[in-house]
Amino acid sequence: MKSIVDVESADTHCPYCALQCAMTLRPAGGDRVAVAARDFPTNRGGLCQKGWTATDLLTHPERLTTPLIRVAGRLRPARWEEAIDRIVTAIGEIQRRYGRDAVAVFGGGGLTNEKAYALGRFARVALRTRSIDYNGRFCMSSAAAAGLRAFGLDRGLPFPVGDIAAADAVLLVGANPAETMPPFVRHLAGSRLVVVDPRATATARLAALHLQPTPGTDLALAHGLLHVAIVEGRVDTGYVAARTTGFDAVRRLATQWWPGRVERITGVPVADLYATVRLLAGAERAVVLTARGAEQHSTGTDTVSAFINLALALGLPGRPGSGYGCLTGQGNGQGGREHGQKADQLPGYRRIDDPAARAHLATVWGIPPDDIPGPGLSAYELLSALGTEGGPRGLLVFGSNPVVSAPRAATVSDRLRALDLLVVADVVRSETAELADVVLPVAQWAEEDGTMTNLEGRVIRRRRLRPPPPRVRTDLAVLAELSGRLGAPTSAEPEEVFAELRRASAGGPADYAGISYQRIDTEGGVFWPCPTVDHPGTPRMFLDRFATPDGRARFVAVDHRPPGELPDADYPLYLTTGRELTQYQSGAQTRRISALPGQPFVELHTDLATRLGVTDGDPVAVSTRRGTVTAPARVSGTIRPDTVFMPFHYAGVARANTLTGDALDPVSRMPEFKLSACNLRVAR
Repeated sequence: MKSIVDVESADTHCPYCALQCAMTLRPAGGDRVAVAARDFPTNRGGLCQKGWTATDLLTHPERLTTPLIRVAGRLRPARWEEAIDRIVTAIGEIQRRYGRDAVAVFGGGGLTNEKAYALGRFARVALRTRSIDYNGRFCMSSAAAAGLRAFGLDRGLPFPVGDIAAADAVLLVGANPAETMPPFVRHLAGSRLVVVDPRATATARLAALHLQPTPGTDLALAHGLLHVAIVEGRVDTGYVAARTTGFDAVRRLATQWWPGRVERITGVPVADLYATVRLLAGAERAVVLTARGAEQHSTGTDTVSAFINLALALGLPGRPGSGYGCLTGQGNGQGGREHGQKADQLPGYRRIDDPAARAHLATVWGIPPDDIPGPGLSAYELLSALGTEGGPRGLLVFGSNPVVSAPRAATVSDRLRALDLLVVADVVRSETAELADVVLPVAQWAEEDGTMTNLEGRVIRRRRLRPPPPRVRTDLAVLAELSGRLGAPTSAEPEEVFAELRRASAGGPADYAGISYQRIDTEGGVFWPCPTVDHPGTPRMFLDRFATPDGRARFVAVDHRPPGELPDADYPLYLTTGRELTQYQSGAQTRRISALPGQPFVELHTDLATRLGVTDGDPVAVSTRRGTVTAPARVSGTIRPDTVFMPFHYAGVARANTLTGDALDPVSRMPEFKLSACNLRVAR
């Protein structure tokens, strides 16, 4: 078979996590594609097994290669014209009957910047609906909200990832990069690493110190660390006076969190609190990092704020080689939250309720400012409203699989079934696509051009090796076709869309105006903000001032409060969820790659297993107030005896997010994925 390629090779980046490891793709005979790792600041020439096998999906037999429409309850192949006609007709009927907001859009943190921008534009200009959000609400929203109120701006890492490698001490809260982004571990050294996690993960085993708190008590832990810093005289008083505001209120609150009290609540020994603070405060360069383990709680924003307070007290943010950062998870988790697919946001990280922002975007889009809809519902609230009275009756999904990834997943599935129209654009028949009325086959990462913004805020290039199969279109082409049919024509060419994104973001917090494809190609990536073509970009933020009106960072006084639910007599254990080495997000892609073996499991401590009569490999049933799932037991001595863990990548009887609740963070609207009260029994 002759290989169909555009170029002899393509220097691009991995399609999975936000580390965006650099790789080169080359034809390998027939329709096969070879992967070679490239040296880049984030991955330093390394790839994980997901990256090495990323091209396996390009020719997978389960790949979608033609549109599907539902007829008489079953999906059948269709022509593109037939599929688009059905979508446009249904949108018109729904909006005429129920109003413009009755058609909703749900995006994803893996979409390129161009697609994220085009999706937001499509919702606001073509559909004129306020009903849009994306799955990144389930990932980085709490850290983003905390960063905004402390620093006036959210960029996951406000410094290059190389600064972490050069740090003398790192506090890593709620992250397991040894499994979720393995090449990142090259930037960590066990002798200077403190890990906070209820499990002794592969990352925790690299650490000099592992703090293993009770789930849901990270905020109390942060208060205890700040208390120790204060009483030991380790606060950088000069920095606090010169560069911050609000410390007095936080100091008064911290006095209530003496180490003994913190140990009783968190289970972390007093000695470890002191050791952690001494390690951070004694380092010339220190970094505090948070991730989903701290953030996916109903208290997530306040928890991150408490760790930012600790970093500010130690004088870290805005100091070269030190700082606070969030480890962004999804491939374009940073860029995906900047350019308009969030319910309350316009491109450039502008607020949708800001009159100046609305006026600017109206000029770019050529519409009156009043035609831009207002803010809509957050992701889970939007999904929960589907098919209900006053809620959306139609939904278009791009780059997401909420049937597996959303909290209370069974309820979300029911809401999707209640719709008059469900459209899913994807590369495989995901669990969400199986419920759709129309399924659109779209191009994969090696078949399209575009840009991504990695966890450092570095804008990089995704480059096309070869075209998609004949009956497969890019997401941009789909959006352009639908927009044109709805009377709002736009481009399907990535570079043209990016040029409009540059104009749309100009003057906003996430300003891309000075970034071009040519410049990225020449420089290997450009850090935002970059307002002009002669601006060098901004690898390190906050060196002189923070992005607040007075240039000072804000301490935020937050207090510990209990999670949405706690264990009781009926549900005596904590359930927490997360990722594993071989799988990614909802698993729709990685579960199909034979070289990435994986299966669902329930991890539990040996003491708990002995008490319940469970042996390794036994089928066990985990129940919460939402339902029950079954998976094999994995008995371990590395998890707390009061806690069980499940990966969330799997569908069917082991769909972990069937168990998670709907308690939301009041600021970020983040669901509480990381804590549910549960019970456990042997499944007979």
